[in-house]
Amino acid sequence: MYEVAVIGAGPAGASAALFTARAGKKTVLLDNGKNIMKKALMLNHYGVEEISGPDMLEKGIAQAKGFGAEFIETEVTALVKTDHGFKIETGNGSVEAKNVIIATGMQTSLGESAGLTTKPGTEPRVKTIFAVNADGKTNVEGLWAAGVCAGVSMHTIITAGDGAKVAVNLISELDGKRYVDHDVLK
Repeated sequence: MYEVAVIGAGPAGASAALFTARAGKKTVLLDNGKNIMKKALMLNHYGVEEISGPDMLEKGIAQAKGFGAEFIETEVTALVKTDHGFKIETGNGSVEAKNVIIATGMQTSLGESAGLTTKPGTEPRVKTIFAVNADGKTNVEGLWAAGVCAGVSMHTIITAGDGAKVAVNLISELDGKRYVDHDVLK
């Protein structure tokens, strides 16, 4: 069983998986390969002059994997709450996790079928989002949401930061103390 499953490997999801894996949490990152980022070009991402969506996705997944996250490209078909966490049904079988961060961009049907409370979206073209608190918690215990599906602006730098924030809040809750991850030059 994974300690954390992240559904969606866009900027929010890959960022969340990077943080949870780096914190030593057994993490799986699941993605269907249909990210809208595959059409994007970012010229407004802090610290990066220019990056294509496909390159950003590849680098984000590689970074999460580099810290120990397992990456599975598959369609998630169902998310079911169990006594010990969640069962995640995919096109390739199922995985189990104690906690889930859902970062499915503009897609909310998976979370809705799992019982997440929704509300109208505020971003252009985003009709529905999950109702979350400031930490990223949803109405379902152990199920968190990050990025566009949680009501954050669809700019990649903002969604990546939200994925990191939600992961830090989850890690902090699991560890019972505030998690901080800073590196220093040597």
